[in-house]
Order: sequence, then structure tokens, then C-alpha cells
Amino acid sequence: MKIAIIGAGNVGGATAMRILEEGIADVVLIDIAKGLSQAKAFDLDDARSIVGHDNSIEGSEDFSKIKGSDIVIVTAGLARKPGMSRENLLKKNYEIIKSISKNIKELCVNSMVIAVANPVDIMTYVLLKETDFDKRRVFGMGAGLDSSRFNNLISKKLNIPSSRIKSLVVGSHGKAMIPLPRFSTIDDKPLDKILSKDEIDNLVSLTKDRGAQIVSLYGSGSAYFAPSAAILDICRAIINDENRTIPISVYLEGEYGVSDVCVGVPAKLGKKGIKEIVKLDLNQQERELFLQSVKSIKESTNIIYKKKDNG
Repeated sequence: MKIAIIGAGNVGGATAMRILEEGIADVVLIDIAKGLSQAKAFDLDDARSIVGHDNSIEGSEDFSKIKGSDIVIVTAGLARKPGMSRENLLKKNYEIIKSISKNIKELCVNSMVIAVANPVDIMTYVLLKETDFDKRRVFGMGAGLDSSRFNNLISKKLNIPSSRIKSLVVGSHGKAMIPLPRFSTIDDKPLDKILSKDEIDNLVSLTKDRGAQIVSLYGSGSAYFAPSAAILDICRAIINDENRTIPISVYLEGEYGVSDVCVGVPAKLGKKGIKEIVKLDLNQQERELFLQSVKSIKESTNIIYKKKDNG
């Protein structure tokens, strides 16, 4: 198994470390910054005997090294700075991801592609359209991370182990995300039957603000420990053919009543990618929020592709 990680920044480096320490694949780490990917590859490789794995890692500035990868993880792109929304990254990251897509299409014709660069739902769409791969093989990390954050905040609120909690967030990976208390449970009991509306509203707000809070505290850069864990979770499900449901950004063609958009919903993942998009029975309020989230994604997606069409 070979996994290519494009982008050797904090998220890319942490993801490489998690994959190697899990022992599930060899890794090639690509970055255009001179020496960066090689330095991280040497550093990670030197830990092999300590950690106890036998997988290899190679760092390079040469995109041809990704050839034949089973999974390509795209973390490359500009990171958010304090006060910058994910949507503000749109224009520059679109150009970066469009260029990367060309290399993936030429060198990794059978690979799964995981989008991580922000705005992740829109960059998932770009990767899908520019590679022209089957929609089952291109998806984005985002809703899984948001669900983990929701889980963590619930755990701290109730002072219970996170393992007792199953949380779910859908929609865009941004301010329009939708934590779903009805579909989030503690010992199989829905959260909205345990906490008051005010308590839930506060947890929802904290979940939506969590990424921006981390960016603000760092001062430069954004979260990478939890995102890399979310990426590893997706890779596990694929490599082990788990047929496990994970919230990811997927391309919809009529599901949930919307089409031609990538947005976070639960999907079953296995060795061939998306096996099934899980349909949630949303109530009217949840559906309205979901459609608003879709609208915000489509507005940004339409802007960049209108510019492209006009040359």
C-alpha cells in the first residue's frame, strides 16, 4: 500500500507520522518548498526503530514520485490566518488544487483522493471535476473532524468518556456546519433528550467556532493534530475495507434533494471508496439548515467555475 501526501506542512507531516506509526502504508511526501518534505521524511524515518514499524517514507519536490499511489491526500494550500474565514482561502487554493489535480490525473489513475485543503468542500469539488475520477473515489475530510470536535465538547460538558458518545455534524466544513443533536447519542440516547436547548445551542456554537479559536490561539497556522487523526480514520476504513460510516464531504447527485455539490454527510467507506451515501431522515429545521449550508458552498463553487469558463 502506497499513500501520497501532497503538502508537507503541519497537517501533511502529522498525517505522515500517523500513517507510518499505524503501520498501514508506505508514504511519499511531496512539497514544492525546497528541502521541507525531505527533512520531514528523514526525521520521521529516523523514528522507525523506536516506534517499531517497517514502512518507508520518501520526501520529494518531484510530483512524479506519487505515481501508482493507492491513496492521494491533498493537504497543500494556504492555511488560515487569524480573522480569515475558510471561504477567504477560496481563490488561491483553487489555483493550487487545480494544478495538483492534473498531476493526480496523469500519475494516479486508480487512486482514492482525499481533499483536506480549505475550503474543503469546494476543494473536493475541484479535485473531482479536474481529475474526472469516479465520485466514489474523491471525497473530503471535514465533517468527521467537526463531529469529533462536537464529541469532545459534549464529553467535557457532561464529564463522561468520549467513547460513550456518538456525535454527528453535517453540512459545510465552516460556519454553516450543522451539528445534529438528534443524531448524536450518549449510550444510544439522543443528546436532545439529555441536555436543554440552551445547553445544546452553546455546544453547537462552540463546535462551529472551534477551528477559528485554534487559529487565533496559534497566531499563525491552524489545527493539525485532530485533522491528521481524521485523515487516518478515513485511510483505515479504506485499507481495511471496513464498510464503516464516516462523515465526509461527498458529491451529491440527488441525495438529500440536492445535486452537483460536495458537502459533508455520512458515507460508508471501503476499499473501493464510497460504498453508500447514508440518507438521514432530517426534520424540517435540519433540512432547512442543510440547504442553507449547500447554498453557501454552491455560491463559492459557482464563482470559481464561472471565472474558469470565461477564461
